[in-house]
Amino acid sequence: MKLFAAIEVGSFVLSMKIFEYQDGKMREIESLRHSMDMGTEAHALGRVRDEHMDEIFHVLREYQEIMKSYKVTEYTAYGTSALREISNTLLFCDQVEQRTGIKIQVLSNTEQRYLNYKAIAAKSETFQRIIEQGTAIVDICGGGLQISLFDKDTLVCTQQLRLGLLRLQDQLQRLRADEQNVESRVLELANPQFSVFKRLYLKGQNITNVIMVDEHISHYLMKKTGHEYGPGFWNSEEFGGLMNRFRSMNKMEISRLLQEPEDRIDTMLLSGMLLKQVMEVTGAQLLWVPGAELCDGIGYDYGENHKLIVKYHDFEKDIIASVYNISKRYMGSRKRSETLERLALAIFDSVKKVHGLGKRERLLLRISALLHDCGKYISITTMGECSYSIIMATEIIGLSRLEQEMVAYIVRLNHDDFEEAEDELRRRVDYQTYLIIAKLTAILRVANGLDRSHKQKFDVVKCQLKDDKLIISVETEQDISLEKGLVTERTAFFEYVFNVNVVIRQRKTHGDA
Repeated sequence: MKLFAAIEVGSFVLSMKIFEYQDGKMREIESLRHSMDMGTEAHALGRVRDEHMDEIFHVLREYQEIMKSYKVTEYTAYGTSALREISNTLLFCDQVEQRTGIKIQVLSNTEQRYLNYKAIAAKSETFQRIIEQGTAIVDICGGGLQISLFDKDTLVCTQQLRLGLLRLQDQLQRLRADEQNVESRVLELANPQFSVFKRLYLKGQNITNVIMVDEHISHYLMKKTGHEYGPGFWNSEEFGGLMNRFRSMNKMEISRLLQEPEDRIDTMLLSGMLLKQVMEVTGAQLLWVPGAELCDGIGYDYGENHKLIVKYHDFEKDIIASVYNISKRYMGSRKRSETLERLALAIFDSVKKVHGLGKRERLLLRISALLHDCGKYISITTMGECSYSIIMATEIIGLSRLEQEMVAYIVRLNHDDFEEAEDELRRRVDYQTYLIIAKLTAILRVANGLDRSHKQKFDVVKCQLKDDKLIISVETEQDISLEKGLVTERTAFFEYVFNVNVVIRQRKTHGDA
């Protein structure tokens, strides 16, 4: 049996859950939740007021004591969009650690959404059944609204819209919207973004289900029972009827119905209005609100990484599927990308003894190979720079901001001179990150050289590290003089990074040497 604590420092809540792992399952044994609107002042002021800082210190000290009472020795604490909004996140996190002993890591938007997505999987096996059909996961928080589309158990795309609750509240205040016209104002603000999303991502998609994650109205919606799938399910007519009912009620009446404090009703209604628009835009007929929270995702992620739970879903597969769709969006050749991915991974696996990298770096190499030429969509002559810009501007679910920048540099330096960019690279990243970028760039360059003609000439590629030589044996009937000549130019950096010479040997497929 293993115990673990997950802590969320969110825009509207400080929460902690303690999980027990046993026999491949994760069980929640303690759940604590403290409501506090940190997001509004972070968004408006760029900081957290002193009285709220004291409140955070007090709550986290209590959480620390509760962890001790359970003898919990391992925990993870994550900050979300509110901490991304403040002007000096590092100082905030340092003050919290000094006062409470709890170390907070701040999630990027894509990391936060990825963990929320894992939280859904942690809640029920129903998740796997639902996403076999066209499904949109809608994740609404203070900073934005994220829509992730699934089809046949595959992640098609994920996109953030600038429709966070804090942003909308700020705009509604400036527009002086009252209770009578707030919904029409929300429609006016949100419709342009939903229209663009529909045009770019919903063409040809048949969305039948919506899965909802938020910190507000989902606490009420998940209580609904009576559906064949279980609690938390609403058909589109039922949900539309609920929202229509709210229109005829004042805030006090809604507060009584939802059994929530009156000061939370505005954000709950905003969240419901956005969800209603998503249902209408996608044409979905079924809504599922599993009551998933970030802490559930943190707990699932820990159990998955430490092999404490049985996995129901391959999340790495989703990352790769979304990257394939990004490549497709920028006119990338799937056959060429898959060939480059196969070559790069063969080299990576064969030189494990000299690169010292792990599973996560292997994933970054795969993503880099699949996006290796996305910049040609803008310019062939400055492909490296354009690729970097595209990758940095595109959401890649599951990657931290640093990992996204690593991929962007690897792809850029596959095309551009590494030495010319070295000073810039050393200024922007730490020494360890620099080494990873250099190593993965060296591997990708050799792989790219092996298929420089873009004709996928090799039927079989085998890589073997012998002493100070990487022997790449290829089986093909075709003339590979071009590949041999060009790969020699690209191996110089590989040999410099790893102190390993690259040797290419051709073997005819009919058996001739």
